Amino acid sequence: MPEYKQFPLSDTAEGLTEADILAWHVKPGDAVTVNQIVIEVETAKAAVELPIPWAGVITELLVEVGQTVEVGAPLLTLDVDPDGKAAPAAAPAEAAAPAEEEMKPLVGYGSKAVETKRRARKAAPAAAVAVAASPAPAPVAAAPAPAPAAPAGGYVPLAKPPVRKLAKDLGIDLHALTGTADGGVITREDVERAANGSAPAAAVASTVDTTYDAATRERRVPIKGVRKATAAAMVQSAYTAPHVTEFLTVDVTPMMELREKLKSSREFSGVKLTPLAFAAKAVCLAAKRTPDVNAVWDEAAQEIVYKDYVHLGIAAATPRGLVVPKIFDADAMSLKQLAVALTELTDVAREGKTTPAAMANGTFTITNVGVFGVDTGTPIINPGESAILAVGAIRDTPWVVDGEIKVRKVMQLSLSFDHRVVDGQQGSEFLADVGALLADPAVAITY
Repeated sequence: MPEYKQFPLSDTAEGLTEADILAWHVKPGDAVTVNQIVIEVETAKAAVELPIPWAGVITELLVEVGQTVEVGAPLLTLDVDPDGKAAPAAAPAEAAAPAEEEMKPLVGYGSKAVETKRRARKAAPAAAVAVAASPAPAPVAAAPAPAPAAPAGGYVPLAKPPVRKLAKDLGIDLHALTGTADGGVITREDVERAANGSAPAAAVASTVDTTYDAATRERRVPIKGVRKATAAAMVQSAYTAPHVTEFLTVDVTPMMELREKLKSSREFSGVKLTPLAFAAKAVCLAAKRTPDVNAVWDEAAQEIVYKDYVHLGIAAATPRGLVVPKIFDADAMSLKQLAVALTELTDVAREGKTTPAAMANGTFTITNVGVFGVDTGTPIINPGESAILAVGAIRDTPWVVDGEIKVRKVMQLSLSFDHRVVDGQQGSEFLADVGALLADPAVAITY
C-alpha cells in the first residue's frame, strides 16, 4: 500500500518566513534518494538548494516556479513505499511518530522552535492536502496526482540566480530557451543571444515576475528576496539605532607602497592583495583597542553585549542585490589570510552561491564604495551590529608633506556608529586608529 509524505519548506536560516521558488529538479514520477536535491528556492538571504530526507517516488509538485510560499508550506508529495512493501523492521519508532515529526527535514535545515510572525500566504497551493496522522494513509487516486500546469515552455528551466536576474532585466522568458550547458542549463550567453534576437521570438516575452506597460514605458518588478530583506533591515536600523557618522581623510601612500612590495614577494605570490585587505586588518586591530564598536545593544535584555571575536561583514553588490557575507574570526587572521578570504568571499557572492549561514552573526561591517569610484558616504549600520566603515576611492591628491605640497595617494573613510553603544570619543578613537594603520602600516607593531 502506498505511503505518502509531504516535504515542507523549512526555515533555512534565522527566522525566515517565506521563499520564492526558483527551480524544480524533479517531476512527478521521478524516483528520488535520501538527501537528493529536489528544489532550489531563494530566501531573503540567498539561493538555497534543498535536499529531501526520504527516498521514494514523486507523486505531485504542489508549488510552481515563481511562487512565493511560507515556511512550513508543503512543496511536494512523495510515495515512500511505491512497491507496497512494509516499512523496515528498524523503523517502528519512526512509524509511530506523529505526523509533525514525519515532516521534519534534514538536520541543518529544520525550523527553529520559536514563534515568528508570518504574513498571510499570498497563494496557498490549491493542491496541498493535510498529512494524515496515520503512517499509512488511505490510497488516493490510482494514478499520481498531476503537477501544476507547467508555465510557458512546459518544463522548469535550469539556470543560476545571476542568469535568472539577467533574464528578468532583459525581459527574457527562460521557459522558451534551450540551455547549451551540460544538463540543459541556461547560461548568460543563451540569455544574451535571446535578447539580441538570435533566439526564437517566443524567448523575448516578458517573465511572470516582471510587467512592462508600453503606454507609460514603465517596468514593474515585485519586491522579493534579497532586495526585500535589505530594505526591511535598513529601515529597521535607521529607525532603531541613533546613527552618528564621522569622516577622516588619510594619506595612504605608505600602505600602497607596502602593497606593491608584498605583491612581488614570494609569500604573497598568487594572492590578490587589495586595499580592502589592509582596511580589514586595520579594523580588526583597532577593534581590540575600542571594543565598543564590536559590541551590540540588546534591547530585550537591556544589556550591551561585547564580542571577543570579530566576524567581519563585507558588503558585496551582486546580481541578486546587496549581501553581506562574513569572514568569521577575522581578528585571528594574518593579512595574507584576510586577502585570500576576501577573494573567496566576493567570488562566491557574485556567483550567487553565498549561503544563509555565511551571512549571519556579523559583528562589524566594511562597505567598499571606493570600488565604484566614490569618495565616501554615510552607511547604515547592519542590524545586530554597532558600527560600519565605508572605504572610499584612493586618488592622487595634492597633500602637504613636511611643509611641501606633493602628490599623494589619499583615501576618505567614514564611520557610522550606534550612539547608544559608542560615544563620540570612542568612535573618534577607533576611526583615528584605522586611519593611522592605513597611513603607516608599521604602526601595527605598537598595538
